[in-house]
Amino acid sequence: MAVNSSFKNMTLCLLVICFVCSALLAGVNVLTKGPIAKAVEAKTTAAVTAVVPECDIVSNVQSTEFNGNNYNYYVVRLGEDVVGYAIETSVSGFGGNLKLMVGFNTEGVVCNTSVLECNETPGLGAKCKEAAFADQFKDFNPSVKALKVRKDGGDVDAITASTITSRAYSLAVANAYEVYKSLTSVQEEAPVAEEEIGGTDNE
Repeated sequence: MAVNSSFKNMTLCLLVICFVCSALLAGVNVLTKGPIAKAVEAKTTAAVTAVVPECDIVSNVQSTEFNGNNYNYYVVRLGEDVVGYAIETSVSGFGGNLKLMVGFNTEGVVCNTSVLECNETPGLGAKCKEAAFADQFKDFNPSVKALKVRKDGGDVDAITASTITSRAYSLAVANAYEVYKSLTSVQEEAPVAEEEIGGTDNE
């Protein structure tokens, strides 16, 4: 015997369908939540150990406020000894947000940098992810060298035709250094750079 179509029947049918879909989604979320969290944790640990390689313990993410902005950072250890800090920092590049992980040793020297997010132009600003540009920040000592492109009086070689991206990358590292100093109570006269990065990418 066919069920008569009515508003009540249609409403009940929709409610049952919504309930079943919600239950399925909740089940999938429960099943995937753990693996996703582990994948994110593994990715973060890999980024930290890439910028502070001489370590075997990475702290949970911590946060600090500096100059009105929040920065995530990680304390890295070798055994019981703190050997450095890994700091997440982001600025506006030519194509959008440019996010880095910057590692420092206990002397304040940059161990390495790693790009976490990049929207720069392929073949131009996106070259900031390549070793030819990024490797110049390895063992860079911001206390004796300037984290600015040479065109601005600094010690960073800019990417050809991508000065804006190069400035943004250098500024991100400079900001991370200021955060490092605030975490370790190392004070210098120069405040964190607040620069406008605009114009065309070949300026």
